[in-house]
Amino acid sequence: MSDEPRAIYVISDATGETAEKVVRAAMLQFGNAPVQLRMYTRVRLEEEMRNIVTRAQEKHALVVFTVVSNAHRELLRRLCDQANVDAVDLIGTLIGKLSAFLGAQPRGVPGLLHTVGDEYFQRIEAVEFTVKNDDGREPRNLPKADLVLVGVSRTSKTPLSTFLAQKGLKVANVPLVLGIPPPEELEMVEQDRIFGLTIRIDELLRIRQARLKHLGMPGDTSYAQRHHVAEEIAWAHSIFRQHPTWPVIDITGKAIEETTADILRIKKDRDTRRAEAALGGATTG
Repeated sequence: MSDEPRAIYVISDATGETAEKVVRAAMLQFGNAPVQLRMYTRVRLEEEMRNIVTRAQEKHALVVFTVVSNAHRELLRRLCDQANVDAVDLIGTLIGKLSAFLGAQPRGVPGLLHTVGDEYFQRIEAVEFTVKNDDGREPRNLPKADLVLVGVSRTSKTPLSTFLAQKGLKVANVPLVLGIPPPEELEMVEQDRIFGLTIRIDELLRIRQARLKHLGMPGDTSYAQRHHVAEEIAWAHSIFRQHPTWPVIDITGKAIEETTADILRIKKDRDTRRAEAALGGATTG
C-alpha cells in the first residue's frame, strides 16, 4: 500500500466542526494511516459543490458531508455518483430516522448548533471579565462581579472562577495573604455574592509542595511549611468570621465540578429568596 496520504474531503453547510470531530475520532481506529483531511465549510451553492466533487474525483478522495438541506444532500449524492466518488452522508440518515421517529419535518436550517445568540456573548463577556480580574488584579471591578471567591493561595480560586465563567457568570477572586487586610472594595460588593474557600491543612501542604517541586523551588520555603500554612488558614477563617454572610466551602478532596455545584446551589437559593422578598414587598406596598 502506498505511503502517500489518502484524501478525505469534508463538506459542511455550517462550521464543519461536528463532521471533523467524527472523522478524526473514526481515524483513531486506523493508527497512523496517512490521511490528508480537507475542510470545506459553509458550502451552500451548487457551483461550489460541483467544484469540490470534481477535485475529489481528481484526487480519488473520499467525500464526507454534513448538509441539512434535503435538496443539497440529494445534489451531493448525485454529483458523487456521477463522478464515481465514494461519499458518506454523515447526517442525512440520522435526520431521516429522527423525522420518522418524531413524526415531524426537520427545519433544514444550517448551523443551528452554532447559532450565536445573547447567551454566547454573555459567556464571552464573563470569561473576559474573569480573566482580567483573576487573583485580585483589579479590585475596583469587584462590585461588578456576579460572584467573588476569597481564599488563601491554592484553594482553586482560578479554576473555579474559570469554570463558573463558562456558565456566563462574571467572577472575580481575591487572595487572602497572611497579615494583609482584604481590599476595601470587597466591602462594596453585595455580601451575598462573596464565597469563602477553605481547605484542610494536609491537603494544602501536599498541593503547595507539589507546586514548588514543579517550579523547581526548594520545598522548605514558608509557602509549604506546616506552621506557616496553619497560620494562613487561621487568618482566612478570622476574616470569614467577620463576614458571617459569606458561605465558606471546604474544597478538600472535591472536584471543581462538585464545588461549582455547591456554589451555584447556594446562589440559586439566595436568588430565589431575594426574588420572593421583592415580590412580597411589592404586594404589601
